[in-house]
Amino acid sequence: MRPKPFLMLLPVCLVVFPAAPIQGQIPPPTDQVGVEERLGQRVPLDLSVTTADGRTVHLSEFIDRPTILALVFYRCPDICSPLLMGLARAIERTESPPGEEYRVLVFSFNPDETPTDARHSQTHIQGMFHPPWPEQDWIFTVADPTTIRTLTEAVGFHYKRIGDDFNHPAVLTVLSPEGMIVRYLYGLSFVPFDIKMALLEASQGRVGASINRVLLYCFSYDPEGRTYVFNIVKVTGTLILLLALALLVFLMFLNVRRRASLRGEGEG
Repeated sequence: MRPKPFLMLLPVCLVVFPAAPIQGQIPPPTDQVGVEERLGQRVPLDLSVTTADGRTVHLSEFIDRPTILALVFYRCPDICSPLLMGLARAIERTESPPGEEYRVLVFSFNPDETPTDARHSQTHIQGMFHPPWPEQDWIFTVADPTTIRTLTEAVGFHYKRIGDDFNHPAVLTVLSPEGMIVRYLYGLSFVPFDIKMALLEASQGRVGASINRVLLYCFSYDPEGRTYVFNIVKVTGTLILLLALALLVFLMFLNVRRRASLRGEGEG
């Protein structure tokens, strides 16, 4: 079976594009749905959220240690539950459940959802584990529209409401105990090593560059399919441009060597 063309070009993304906008912010993908990374910036810890048991507390009460922030909505028909389950499975494989070293904070960006919705989702996730993880270490919350807008903007999380549904990216945001954004983890399944490294960076207050930032250059968000698709036009166009520049530099180099050789022969 022959490999698909985009798989053959994937190494190009990793080797040729390390100079893609890694230091700056990545513009949100098509239709303003996606992630605009804000590494090194802080989320406002004075925001109030409501927990699954109906308590209203400030984020600072939860984000007092490395925290994995999952932005979801509980009535999501497709990717939110798989994202939470993918996170749970990865954490289970790290053999280091949430507790004194870190927390998981689930935040609904749907202003219509209530603590009851948060409780249903919490019960579903906690039911995957025996014994269940302590509720104070894996927290499910809802909030008012102003808080939702403030937090999602602080994280650079862009989504679009369509009736009772939302187009939104699948991403986890890892925060330091001071609320600084240190890493983004994309997708629905996660590598335990990435989880461990992100939490280590968060504990040290150190921003970690992620290969996902480079891959975002090679992939574009598809709002209809709600996934990232390989942007072969952008990649091949950039590759052709780089090859043309390399050829130009090579020709200039040959021209310089030829002139130097001619001068040497003239002096001889």
